[in-house]
Amino acid sequence: MTDRPGAVPDRWREDVERFDARTARERASLAQVLAELGRLADPLDRDADPVHVTGSAVVVGARGTVLHLHKRLGRWIQPGGHIEPGETPAQAALREAVEETGLPLRHAHADERLFHLDAHRAAAGHVHLDLRYLLASEDVDPAPPPGESQQVRWFALDAAIAAADVALVDALRRIPRTR
Repeated sequence: MTDRPGAVPDRWREDVERFDARTARERASLAQVLAELGRLADPLDRDADPVHVTGSAVVVGARGTVLHLHKRLGRWIQPGGHIEPGETPAQAALREAVEETGLPLRHAHADERLFHLDAHRAAAGHVHLDLRYLLASEDVDPAPPPGESQQVRWFALDAAIAAADVALVDALRRIPRTR
């Protein structure tokens, strides 16, 4: 772990550094995430700076992938959100995805490896450095609790790519077609 309080542990930085950026958007996001991780005193604290790390999930299963219609943004996106104190981005991705979809989920990889990343403007002038993890679900219907978007559903991969917000498309294109 790095010595600085609130700093990103070396393992997370190494995961980001190893990310195989293939598109122009991914290369720009990778550069921004690395630069901000070097600048931010506490990159996981959403109250410390308008730029902060978030954790989200690319959910896969027998029916394809799950997206939800974000209540404020009005766009189909992946579940995810802010990191709570003491959580890792991978833990936040799992917690947020379960909260937002009501699905039984688990990390698709035992090592909770980074699947994708994206840097983008969010509501209220914030910039999210979104670390994304591949989560697997059983073949059940989403059941979001009250207070969450009720527009949560399975999409076939091509339909998800067509419907998804542009910030998610590159991640969806990385889902193995053999699922």
